[in-house]
Amino acid sequence: MNAKKINIAIDGYSSCGKSTLAKQLAKALGYIYVDSGSMYRAIALYAIRNGLVKNGKVDAKRLIEELPNIDISFQYDNYSDKIYTCLNNENVEDEIRNNIAVSEIVSKISQIPEVRQKLHHIQQRIAQNKGVVMDGRDIGSVVLPDAELKIFMTADKKIRAQRRFEELKKKGVNITLQEVLDNLEKRDYDDTHRKVNPLTQPQDAKILDNSNLTPQEQLQLALQWAKEKIKENEVEC
Repeated sequence: MNAKKINIAIDGYSSCGKSTLAKQLAKALGYIYVDSGSMYRAIALYAIRNGLVKNGKVDAKRLIEELPNIDISFQYDNYSDKIYTCLNNENVEDEIRNNIAVSEIVSKISQIPEVRQKLHHIQQRIAQNKGVVMDGRDIGSVVLPDAELKIFMTADKKIRAQRRFEELKKKGVNITLQEVLDNLEKRDYDDTHRKVNPLTQPQDAKILDNSNLTPQEQLQLALQWAKEKIKENEVEC
């Protein structure tokens, strides 16, 4: 009997490499990859572009009114073998990753219940047919509570900041390591203290601390866990 596909939920702190692992895992298994964090970043970008952010504060009321006008989708590019986040059919992948203003308000955007509700609906619809790897902050706890495999990623804070700093510098972003660390600490606090669906570690999640792991080592570990779950499903079939 063919292996029965499962859903994989990857949660954890910012700059832990969740997207990197999720992309690699999806490719290795032939699954669909969904980056939930990029969806919140896209809405943050929309808010900035449309004057809904002033002095670091988000006009939640106006943003909620604008939600019907916001469409977020993913497109696969055969040439680069990458998946791009699209905001109203515009490829905004680079801008949502490299714009520090987006990083500074994305946690505030994610605290708005109506925003989370809209994105949760899209995410759950995508995962209905199984075979999905999705990463974010509340995937295993809220979006896909029945995911067969849940992974919670973490790493030393300074190591996370250094990784993010090096990534941004390679892209030509003018920023200091301290600014990256400050932003990371603020995002950690916002993510774990928001009133709606805060970042929590699901009780049935497997913990992956990659402070001292290479991307290849963490992929092999996650693949082992995934194959074990897939095998369990084969037995149940």
